[in-house]
Amino acid sequence: MLPVASRLQRRPDFQRAVRTGRRVTSSTVVAHRLVDPVAARCQVGFVVSRSVGSAVVRNTVKRRLRALMRDRLTELTPGLLVLRATPRAGQASFATLGDDVDNCLRALERRTR
Repeated sequence: MLPVASRLQRRPDFQRAVRTGRRVTSSTVVAHRLVDPVAARCQVGFVVSRSVGSAVVRNTVKRRLRALMRDRLTELTPGLLVLRATPRAGQASFATLGDDVDNCLRALERRTR
């Protein structure tokens, strides 16, 4: 579980990150990043739609993404991050999701500098 202070929960925050932030796409994840230099930490939110699969599959994908981000929170610059799962995420392994998340985060860090 992510710490409460690191969770993105309000709809306006999700919308702001998706609409005005930078976007990077991989085969299983689309990452939206909005850098906020005055923020104390990075807040992370997840979007897993019905196109990913049944409720069991969607919850599995959400748990995997949360576990991946919990280990990477300290490396992120302050701001908002939204990870949106693509339909392929439902069939992807934990390792594949991890590789795609890492690639997206690296690309976002390069773009925001």
